[in-house]
Amino acid sequence: MQISLRSASLICAALSICSIAPAQAGPNVEPTASAQVSDLPKIVVPQLLNDAAQVQLSAPAVDATQTPLNDSDVATPDSDDSEIASVAPTGDLPSMVAQLRAPDAGSRELECLATGIYFESKSEPLTGQLAVGQVIANRAHSGNRFPPSYCGVLFQRGQFSFVRGHSLPSVSHSNRQWQTAVAIAKIVDQDLKDSVVGNALFFHARYVSPGWHMKRIASIGNHIFYR
Repeated sequence: MQISLRSASLICAALSICSIAPAQAGPNVEPTASAQVSDLPKIVVPQLLNDAAQVQLSAPAVDATQTPLNDSDVATPDSDDSEIASVAPTGDLPSMVAQLRAPDAGSRELECLATGIYFESKSEPLTGQLAVGQVIANRAHSGNRFPPSYCGVLFQRGQFSFVRGHSLPSVSHSNRQWQTAVAIAKIVDQDLKDSVVGNALFFHARYVSPGWHMKRIASIGNHIFYR
């Protein structure tokens, strides 16, 4: 049987349709190219620190511009004032008095000594004031005959006319004569200057004559001193 040209064409078309793959359901998926290891980004993993490195990191940073401190650069607490030795006055009696004048005696005992010097001899020359202060100090150091303190000597009954009752008369500390008496009291108390009256224990003004039967030691200014 002869096949016509038209029939042959139809057969060829049918065969071509059978050779095409069936359609796939779902979205079209493009083929994925296989990734090469060499194309992946490299991730740097930090190494663990050892103990020495951790200590270095924890230590504070040091400024290279700073100079290391020496022992002498380290601040030390200020010394206590009581440990600082006071400078002793020098020179003659007027020079010492000029260096030691002060409104406050510094202690109750020195205040008593200065008060006795002030009221008994504030108008006397410095040597006379020193002598009066020396008598008060001599009495305080003499033993059982007199009280063992400057204040006790002043308050002993019937010894100093300026003492009334159990209190000392007030004195203005801004008074220059008072400040001189403070200086004399310090000189006597610290035994910085010898007095010509030595170990005298009594004195009286020139205008009185108590008739004492004692050894006369010196006469200074308006006072006569005895032992």
